[in-house]
Amino acid sequence: MNVIEHNREVWNRASEGSEWSTPVGTEVIRAARNGSWRVLLTPRRPVPVSWFGTLVGKNVLCLASGGGQQVPILAAAGAHVVSFDLSEEQLKKDRDVANREGLALQCVRGEMTDLSEFSSESFDLIFHPISNVFVPDILPVWQECFRVLKSSGVLLSGFMNPNFFLFDHEEAKASGVLTVKYRLPYADPDSLHGDARRQWQERGYAAEFSHSLESQIGGQIAVGFVLTGLYEDYWSDEATQLNQYAPTAIATRAMKVIT
Repeated sequence: MNVIEHNREVWNRASEGSEWSTPVGTEVIRAARNGSWRVLLTPRRPVPVSWFGTLVGKNVLCLASGGGQQVPILAAAGAHVVSFDLSEEQLKKDRDVANREGLALQCVRGEMTDLSEFSSESFDLIFHPISNVFVPDILPVWQECFRVLKSSGVLLSGFMNPNFFLFDHEEAKASGVLTVKYRLPYADPDSLHGDARRQWQERGYAAEFSHSLESQIGGQIAVGFVLTGLYEDYWSDEATQLNQYAPTAIATRAMKVIT
């Protein structure tokens, strides 16, 4: 299957009603303009404001972050923002809020593994919430982020702990029992078989892939980033059973260092 095209179509359909596609209201934008704002790299825990430094006037790339939430908030807080997302509908959410609130931001459609649309050293900061679960290989993501960041630029990223993919969370939610079901690395197109695969196809879910901590954290370091911050977070209610035992998401702050 063409994973990228499949996921684009899924997000275009799923954008209505998804918690990650519900645009922020006018009051949120007003508060951000007055210096009071928060955004999420992971489901629940706001990113420390200190991770951004001085945001006003910075060139910010919101990578695979469409949906009318983080993008307009960062623009209202004073950044020059480009929203780069695979889904036309997710980008439309950003445009709608920008038009409603008189915000200046640029929306570009594309795949997170290919940022050739942008010149090297174009951005001061990249904001990349949990979304690289939708690509099979994340090393190109880190390589492209490093390329388009200025020297001493900052990459803020959120991603899943790979242990999340050991379990069938819908099954666990229904039964109340958390049982290891899959091997890692996990990939929807390869790991699901029989009824599970048919249900996945019928429900029109996006294709997701687990990524090891070695490729998530080690991959950033391998391309030249220096890790300067890290925290863990828990997932939404769909993973209630696992949330009882361990965090499910990780956020990192990394800096581009030229040696």
